[in-house]
Amino acid sequence: MEEQNENQLSIELSEEVSEGIYSNLAIITHSSSEFVLDFIRVMPGVPKAKVKSRIILTPEHAKRLLSALSDNVEKFEAANGRIKTQQDPSGFPMNFGGTVGQA
Repeated sequence: MEEQNENQLSIELSEEVSEGIYSNLAIITHSSSEFVLDFIRVMPGVPKAKVKSRIILTPEHAKRLLSALSDNVEKFEAANGRIKTQQDPSGFPMNFGGTVGQA
């Protein structure tokens, strides 16, 4: 019989959650005791978007998330090259550019 390390955490991932939720916009707000991350999916030509997921974190966990994301972006860029970002991200993307589909 295997002994489990008492510091080991068993994490369960349901099939539904493992599919993930696509988001192309995040809005982050905070109070003195928590950070709120709202993940939104904005679709071209649709003036309304819904929050698809909300994550609430303590300030300490928000800082740990920032560090983990920074570390992972560095590793990604080392393997895949620099991630390009828009120089002027002013406002929300209401259209995605390109041609408009027709049926």
